Amino acid sequence: MDRFITLTSTVVPLPVENVDTDQIIPARFLKATSKEGFGDNLFRDWRYDEHGQPVSSFVLNNPLYGGSILVAGKNFGSGSSREHAAWAISGYGFRVVVSSFFADIFRNNAMNNGVLPVVVSAGFLAGIFASVETNPCATLTIDLPEQRITDNFTGKSEHFAINAYKKECFLNGFDDIDYLLSRKGTIETFEKTYY
Repeated sequence: MDRFITLTSTVVPLPVENVDTDQIIPARFLKATSKEGFGDNLFRDWRYDEHGQPVSSFVLNNPLYGGSILVAGKNFGSGSSREHAAWAISGYGFRVVVSSFFADIFRNNAMNNGVLPVVVSAGFLAGIFASVETNPCATLTIDLPEQRITDNFTGKSEHFAINAYKKECFLNGFDDIDYLLSRKGTIETFEKTYY
């Protein structure tokens, strides 16, 4: 994984609540075992019509919006536990998803795939949507060491929580195996001492 320290980016606003994993990546795309190409099918049934033509009203097809932060409504990632949803979000280029609530399995899958889920209060989330509606070029800054998200349009910021282990992994660009390898010396010393 790439290291994550701080990120400032414009955002893609998706003010829809209860977005489930089948909407993020439809079930018909789950046959693949490689992560390649999933970003092309992110929100496939919302992005494209039945003829494969882009739906102009969908936010990912709107040239006003872009960036590596997706801002979504409450209860993002509910439904089935498919890891492919996190693959699709990462494959599209999002590094962060901001919401006021994430389904637990989706949140864990996202972190395991280098996507940082940032939980904010409902009021702060509404403020982000208002900022982006006023100025589509408004940015957010995610400061992982300080665990702080800032709406640069208003200057307001809020603290967010993250598991200490996952925070260390993001800061160092580790997946679970990389983390274990980084502790190899400690593990070997423990084995020699106690076994």
